[in-house]
Amino acid sequence: MVLVSFVELLQQGIKSIGFTYGHLAFFAGMGLMYAIDVLIPHNYILEEHDHSEEHKHSEVSIKNKLQKASLFVAVGIGIHNFPEGMATFAGTLKNIDVGIAIAIAIAIHNIPEGIAVSVPVYSATGSARKAFFWSFLSGISEPLGALVAGLILLPFLNDTVLGWMLSGVGGLMVFIAFDELLPISHSYGREHLSIIGVITGMIVMAVSLAMLN
Repeated sequence: MVLVSFVELLQQGIKSIGFTYGHLAFFAGMGLMYAIDVLIPHNYILEEHDHSEEHKHSEVSIKNKLQKASLFVAVGIGIHNFPEGMATFAGTLKNIDVGIAIAIAIAIHNIPEGIAVSVPVYSATGSARKAFFWSFLSGISEPLGALVAGLILLPFLNDTVLGWMLSGVGGLMVFIAFDELLPISHSYGREHLSIIGVITGMIVMAVSLAMLN
């Protein structure tokens, strides 16, 4: 995602709307995702759940708390996913291979998010159906984002609009990679393993782009 954002998306934006406006759109994309992240946080409650509190509250109280918190997380993740769908749409407009790369990266990113929603709901209700339903709702906002982007932007699409979109999506993707993907990866891996993954991913994507070009 990082390599594609800098090498493909931002560069294509600069070609279409110029160096200054390209970077303005790039940082605007970062700012948009940052604002969403601050205004509508989506912390994974499994990481924050204090197990010592379980001894201080009744089982019913704990289940109610889990269910309420997980629904807030589902809503927050859904709103975060909306611009990610728009990003995939914009990347695909530029190049189908770029769109596929973004889609794969976002799909991997969605796995812990789905777990963060479904496990607390299942713990609170005992219903696998409800757990799947709420995790599904949190993820369905991505294709909805792509649909909205298509319906609103396609009638006005030209090189300038696409340039702004691609640069903005580049900034959005870089923010997601550094703010969410890399920290999550680091929390599960050993020392230096995350950065090795970043470098490996960049190499694979660079080779893929070289073969395509």
